[in-house]
Amino acid sequence: MLENNISASTAGTSLSFDNTEIAFKHLTNADLDRAYWLFKAINSNTLVKVGPGITNAALKIGLPIKGLIKATIFKQFCGGETIAECDLAIKNLQAGNVGTILDYSVEGEDEEAVFDATRDEIIRTIVRATGDKAIPLTVFKVTGVARFGLLEKLDTGAALNAEEDREWQKVKARVLAICEKAFTSGVPVMIDAEESWIQKTIDQLALDMMRRFNQYKAIVYNTYQIYRHDKLQSLKDDYAVASREGFVLGAKLVRGAYMEKERKRAAEMGYPSPIQPDKAATDHDYNQALRFCIDHVERIAFVAGTHNEDSCALLVQLMDKANIAHNHPHVYFSQLLGMSDNLSFNLAEAGYNVVKYVPYGPVKAVLPYLFRRAQENTAIAGQMSRELSLIVKERKRRK
Repeated sequence: MLENNISASTAGTSLSFDNTEIAFKHLTNADLDRAYWLFKAINSNTLVKVGPGITNAALKIGLPIKGLIKATIFKQFCGGETIAECDLAIKNLQAGNVGTILDYSVEGEDEEAVFDATRDEIIRTIVRATGDKAIPLTVFKVTGVARFGLLEKLDTGAALNAEEDREWQKVKARVLAICEKAFTSGVPVMIDAEESWIQKTIDQLALDMMRRFNQYKAIVYNTYQIYRHDKLQSLKDDYAVASREGFVLGAKLVRGAYMEKERKRAAEMGYPSPIQPDKAATDHDYNQALRFCIDHVERIAFVAGTHNEDSCALLVQLMDKANIAHNHPHVYFSQLLGMSDNLSFNLAEAGYNVVKYVPYGPVKAVLPYLFRRAQENTAIAGQMSRELSLIVKERKRRK
């Protein structure tokens, strides 16, 4: 619950998350119509369940559906197939004072040459962001530059053989190259969270990079998935390390993206689930994480990655109570491209730091990301209905 039952429409300012004129001013009527029909389709659980299988099968046998995908779901949630193709999305967001996070969303590869190529692409996103206020943050996933099985073995604590150790040294070198480029370019980079059974290794990598590059400001951010019952404490523990060792903690706070997979694996393998018992517990810990970060904002730079209106309203209130400037460099709000524009653009209009994840990559390679977005958001009670209701409201307003 929000402190003092403050509402999203009155949180500290005249800010309203229901102002659709501001929320959708970057969209043409055609864009708005496309979003309307797309969200209606996603709202169908049947379509979300069978869509991935049908689409993958069609692509595999060569049916010409790439153009359809690119003109619909890809256009809604992705910036393009290349960094250059993202320029229009970057420009449109910047017109509403919303920044871009270029997110190279290719996943599921396991070859060394692909890992090197992904490292190089992530570095290109940092180069593109250098000196451009429209791209204030960058991001990468460790599984983009490392084999999942290797990370899984490291998490168990098992000793690596000689070949695996050489492989691990290459992984660390790739991560170092990315973070070093971020440091020399002055462009912060976030390390995304992943499955719990590889996360311990990712957390350690992130802390090592912070020790090296966050001495004076936040360059490297780690991600805390608060749908895990242990991650609020992890945030506090990492803050204690940063405070003791004298570096700035970079933290991205999200609820999480692997809940069903986590529960299923825990049940199948017979270990306690790392997931919170219910949504209320997740919401509680997420809001406690916001409070903790605000209370220690001089040493913690954080990104509130959330589509939850109550959490956004709470953060606005906490900043006002602590007399923290709307554009304080240690506080960012973040949402995904194509979703929750009512949050992103109204927050930006009120002067807060706001960024959108702008995924990009070849259509076929980005499909796992796109289907995960659709599946996650049909699972969130009311999310699609909320998106639809706002779009309907704006379409009526424009007539």
